[in-house]
Amino acid sequence: MENREIAAVFEEISNLMKIIQDDPKWTFKAAAYDRAKRSIESFPERLEDVARDPNRKLTDIPGIGADLAKKITEMVETGKSSYHQEQLAKIPHSLLDMLQLQTVGPQKVRLFYQQAHINSVDELEAAAKEGRLRDLPGMSEKSEENILKAIEVYRRAAGRFRLDTAYETAEVLSAWLRDLKVVEEVTPAGSLRRGRETVGDLDLLVTGRDPAAIADHFVKFPGIASILAKGEDKVSVKLKNDLQVDVRMIERSAYGAALHYFTGSKEHNVAMRDIAKRRGWKLSEYGLFHGDKILAGRTEEEIFAKLGLEWIPPELRENLGEIEAAEINELPRLVEQKDIRGDLQMHTTASDGHAGIEEMAEAAKQIGYKYILITDHSKAVTVANGLDEKRAAEHIRRIHAARKKVKGIEIWAGTEVDILGDGKLDYSNALLKQFDIVLASVHSRMTMPAEEMTARLLRALENPYVRILGHPTGRQILRRDPFLFDLEKVFAAARKFGVILELNGNPERLDLCDRHVKLARDRGMKIIISTDAHDPKDFALMRYGVLTARRGWMEKSGVLNTQPPEKLLAGLRPLPS
Repeated sequence: MENREIAAVFEEISNLMKIIQDDPKWTFKAAAYDRAKRSIESFPERLEDVARDPNRKLTDIPGIGADLAKKITEMVETGKSSYHQEQLAKIPHSLLDMLQLQTVGPQKVRLFYQQAHINSVDELEAAAKEGRLRDLPGMSEKSEENILKAIEVYRRAAGRFRLDTAYETAEVLSAWLRDLKVVEEVTPAGSLRRGRETVGDLDLLVTGRDPAAIADHFVKFPGIASILAKGEDKVSVKLKNDLQVDVRMIERSAYGAALHYFTGSKEHNVAMRDIAKRRGWKLSEYGLFHGDKILAGRTEEEIFAKLGLEWIPPELRENLGEIEAAEINELPRLVEQKDIRGDLQMHTTASDGHAGIEEMAEAAKQIGYKYILITDHSKAVTVANGLDEKRAAEHIRRIHAARKKVKGIEIWAGTEVDILGDGKLDYSNALLKQFDIVLASVHSRMTMPAEEMTARLLRALENPYVRILGHPTGRQILRRDPFLFDLEKVFAAARKFGVILELNGNPERLDLCDRHVKLARDRGMKIIISTDAHDPKDFALMRYGVLTARRGWMEKSGVLNTQPPEKLLAGLRPLPS
C-alpha cells in the first residue's frame, strides 16, 4: 500500500467519526487521525517498508501511536482496515460523496443526514432546489445557492483525475512494466503527456519483444480492480481508484506515429492529418504513408520534419496556433524545470507547514535553488494558524537568523498576507515594510459578486508593499471554480503597479491556469512559478507549475524566478523609499 492510500483511509475514518459521533471522545480521536494523515503524507519513506522491517517501529513516526500503528500494519498485510469497514457500515456510503462538495464538511453532512434525512448528493441537490435547507441551523438561502454551485462543479469533475494523480499513477505503472525484461520502452501519452490539469484516463505506450508476456505481466498489477479488455496489442483495466488505464503494445517502427496519435489532442491530430492530405499522404497511428510506402513513423521528430514542421512540444498540441507557428519556425522556446532558480511561496511550522525554516532552506539548496521566500499565513487564516503581528515580527527575526546559518542560498522574509473583504491587507503597512517580499492572496468570501471582487483585488494591488498576487483566481481543481472578477482590469492594474502574478504549481490549484498564463504572456507580463510548499517534498510540485506555464506558451524570459537573486529582486515592484 502506498502512503497516500493509508493517509486517505485515516482521513475517511476521521470524517466518519465527525459524522457519526457515537462517542464523546471521537472529537479528539478524529483530530488524532487528522494529525496522523498529515504526518503520513509528509513521511519520506514508504510506510509499508517500515511496517515490514523488524528493526523499525511505526510508532517512531510523529503522530503514530500504538493503535494507529496496528491499523497501518493491518492495511499493509490485508489491504484494508477492519475498523474503517466497521465505521463505513454505520451510514450510507453515499454520504461521503457530499464531502467532495466545496463548503460541505463532516458537520454539515451530519446535519443534512440527521435533521433532513438526506443520504446523497442527488437528495441534497433536490432539497436545495426546493428551499428545504435554509431552515436548518446555520443555513440560509445563500447557503443553498453555494451548495448548488458546488454540486455543479462536482458533476463536471465526475470521471476526471487531477494531473498529479495521473502522473504518480503513470510512474508506478511504468515501473511495474519495466520490471519485465522484454519491455524496452514505456511512455505515458494522452492528456497527461500534454500536461492538462485533469485527466480522464491514462494511455501507456509500450514496446517490447513479447506483447503477450507484457499483457500477462501488466494484469497482475495489485492495484487493478477489474480487467475491461485483454487482446494481442491492448489491455484495458480499471484501477481501484476508478482510473481507467489502456496499455498499448506498439511496434518499434511505428512508435513515433503512435505516440503522436495517442498524445493528441483530437483537434491537433485532425489539423496534422489535413496537412498530410494536402500533400497526397496519409497520417495515422501507424505512420505517415504515401500509398503503401511508409515515409515516417519511428519517431515523432521525423514525422514533423517530413511535414515541414518544427517538432511541437506536447503541451502545445491543442490546435491553438502551434501548427501555424511550427510552419514558420516561430514556436516559443518553452520554460523548463531546470530553468527555475528558486521558490517564492512556502510555509513552515510557524503557520501550517510541516518543517522549519532551516529544513526548508536546506532542502531547496539540495535541489540547486539559489533563493527561497518564506511566506507563512497572516492572522486572518485562523485554520492555518496564521501569525498575528507580534508573531510575524518574531518570525522575521527567525528568518534573518536562519539566513546567517544556512550558507549558499538566499532566505527571504515574506508573508502570504490575506486580502480582506474590503481589499485592505491583513497586516499594517508598518509591518509589511519589514518583509523582503509581500505576496497577497484571497482566502475568504470567494462568492462575492464580480464587481465587488474586482474592487477588492484592485485595492489590494494599490498597496505599495504588494509585489506578488498569489493564486489569483482562487480556484481548486475539481473542487471550486474561480471566483468572479474582471480579469482584464486586474491584469491591467497588476501590470501598471508592477505586481507579478503567481502561477501556483500545487496541482490542487494550478492557478494561473494555462489560458491565463497565455493571456499574461500576450500582454508582456511576467509571472513567477511557485509550489506553495508545506513540506520539503512539496518542492517536487514545481513540475506541475512548469507544465502549466508551458501550456501557456511561456518562455524562460517570462518567468521571473528563472533569474538569479539580484535580477529577480530588480524585476519586482520597487518598494517605497
